[in-house]
Amino acid sequence: MGETKRTMLVLAHTGRENAVRSAEQVINRLLSADVAVRVTEAEAPDLACAGVAVRPGGPEAVDGAELVIVLGGDGTLLRAAELTRPTGTPIIGVNLGHVGFLAEAEPDGLTETVNRLVDGDYRVEERMTLDVIARDNGTELARTWALNEASVEKAARERMVEVVIEIDGRPLSRWGCDGVVCATPTGSTAYAFSAGGPVVWPGVDALLMVPIAAHSLFARPLVVSPRSVLAVELMHAGGEAGSAVLWCDGRRTFDLPPGARVEVRRGSLPVVLARVHGQEEGGLGPAEGGEFTDRLVAKFGLPVAGWRGRAV
Repeated sequence: MGETKRTMLVLAHTGRENAVRSAEQVINRLLSADVAVRVTEAEAPDLACAGVAVRPGGPEAVDGAELVIVLGGDGTLLRAAELTRPTGTPIIGVNLGHVGFLAEAEPDGLTETVNRLVDGDYRVEERMTLDVIARDNGTELARTWALNEASVEKAARERMVEVVIEIDGRPLSRWGCDGVVCATPTGSTAYAFSAGGPVVWPGVDALLMVPIAAHSLFARPLVVSPRSVLAVELMHAGGEAGSAVLWCDGRRTFDLPPGARVEVRRGSLPVVLARVHGQEEGGLGPAEGGEFTDRLVAKFGLPVAGWRGRAV
């Protein structure tokens, strides 16, 4: 019996012309290397390349695929994660958005990145996710997940929400605030970062809880064990509580009534990312940390002039 042909799914932000052009470049390169290519039904009209297979846009689109190549910003990559998480298919992103922290490559490195994928010259790493459950007096309102963060936010601009936060079954503090972010290390450079939380290197197993504009003397970002369970309870303030909204990765949203409770714990399924950088340095441990440090400097334009490094 012959070997099964390699197959990759290409996803793109088709609302961006540069993403469509880049996707067509990737597709043509893969086909020339005898790699089977899939696109989704929704994107097929914009990615008018001959020789590709068109699949429905659900998780079946990635079934049996070796990789998913994503061209766009972090929002497009988060969309891809919804498809790949059930199957564990690795994702690799090419940043065509703004910050693009989840992406592996920039447009000027597209050719090299695709060549390395064709050669099988890449590694994979698992990223922690969150499992999220919202309940109201024992009734389940939502059961979902997140790669970056789950945030409980006020629904009305004119009033704060009053919350009690809980760690591992014990109450910690009560805040009037605009909301609370529960994040993974991957999400530490997203919403949690904007709310004043710490940057956590991807190799660290931890959960974060970060208040948003809390009116309190003790409302600091918290970093806890990955085995911990975080909870946010909405209070009834003065007999009347503001309702809230649960957001997961800015993509999935659920209304929360007064008195609702949201529990967040480490997800049962990770998201798998493919990496092509850092291979030459061994790919694990300190090399990964250095790669993330370089990513921080590049994405945020951090000043490093004057650095001399280790003495030779």
